[in-house]
This record gives sequence, structure tokens and C-alpha cells, in this order.
Amino acid sequence: MRTTVSPAIHEHSPPAVPDPTQQERERAMKPTLRRITFAAALVAGLAAAGAQAQTTVKEPWVRGTVAQQKATGMFAQITSASGGKLVSASSAVAGVVEIHEMKMDGGVMKMRAMPAGLELPAGKTVELKPGGYHVMLLDLKQQLKEGETVALTLVVQGKDGKSETIEVKAPVRPLAAPGMSTMPAAMPASAAAHKH
Repeated sequence: MRTTVSPAIHEHSPPAVPDPTQQERERAMKPTLRRITFAAALVAGLAAAGAQAQTTVKEPWVRGTVAQQKATGMFAQITSASGGKLVSASSAVAGVVEIHEMKMDGGVMKMRAMPAGLELPAGKTVELKPGGYHVMLLDLKQQLKEGETVALTLVVQGKDGKSETIEVKAPVRPLAAPGMSTMPAAMPASAAAHKH
């Protein structure tokens, strides 16, 4: 008996020819996808920055000084959206910067440092003003003249424990600026070295 073996039949499909229009579409989509990804990252970054900007400082100013004066105050209106505490401040024009409070005590106006910081209730404006809360600049390195600007850095600690740094540019107002009658015209040099 004879067995006939027939050769295997292989069907070869012709190699796939890429569709030029499909390739062009894919190439055109890559830059578009990159632009969309970049835009989404930018929006997310801006949203995160906005979320961190919880505290606003309005109308900051510093009282001008006379020659040899070693201390002055910075005043402003501070609002923390979610609440927090002004815990520290610094400035290149002063050796020491502290948060202070002036208040009547037994008929005498007294000033004291607030080492624990100044509470900023959520959504409420806290006014730093002569005769009340203020940022005290001590051991001044130069006279501060009307028309100059003093750069300060404020640090606010949020209710969540995170710190927010705020850069402030405060114009210098004249010695006789309104409301200054509650602060001495020239602080004694000893005020620059006081300890709390």
C-alpha cells in the first residue's frame, strides 16, 4: 500500500503595510498629549500653591526712626483662612525680631513679648497696631527713613502644624504716623537687649 504524503501548504499573508494616515495621527497626538500632561501638572501645581497661601497680610508698615534709635514696630492686618498662629518674624534690618503685645496693666501701659506666638482665629483679621499687637524690630542696624521699604519674613503655623512663610514689604511711615502716640517716640537702647 502506498502512502502519499502531500507537501504542507503554508499560507503566507503579505506583510502588514502600515497605514500612513494612522502613523501621522499617532505622531500628531504625542505633542498634544505632552501639552495636556504639562497643562494638568501646571494646574495642579498652582492649586497646591493656592492651597498653601492660607494667610494674607494687608497694609503692612514700619514706623520710621531717628538716628541711634534701636527699636521700632511693624504693623499690619493679618488674616488666616483656616486659622493658625504667627510664631516668628525676621528682617535683615534688625538683629532681633519679636512678636509683642502692649496693654494696660493696673493703669500702666506695658509691653511684653509673646514667645508662644499670636493666635490667628480662622477667617478673622487680627490687627497689628500701635498700642496693641505688633512685630518689634530690635537692635536696628540702620536708621529707617520715611519712603524706604523694610523686607520682613513672617512664619505662621497652621492648625495642621505646617508652617507657612510670608514675605512682606513694609513701607516706612514718618515718626508722627497716626496712632503712634501710644508708643514711645524713641525706645531706649536697653530695649534692644531686653530678655523674655
